[in-house]
Amino acid sequence: MMDILYFAWVRERIGLPRERVDSEAATVAELVEELRGREERYEVAFSDLSALRVAVDQELTDFNAPLAGAREVAFFPPMTGG
Repeated sequence: MMDILYFAWVRERIGLPRERVDSEAATVAELVEELRGREERYEVAFSDLSALRVAVDQELTDFNAPLAGAREVAFFPPMTGG
């Protein structure tokens, strides 16, 4: 089991701030495909991966990152500095 966290418009589109997921996905990309297959709201939220960033166990990474042993995956839009 791992915690999936959604931030900003990703949370708004999915309708949840977080959920616990039991997944066999080996990478973040595989996890995204599993989530997209659940319901249309996930398909909409993950329709453009170039508009998303991901962190695994609070470390920024990419969608090819392995999930072995991961406890938390977070999805959020890119952040801008100011």
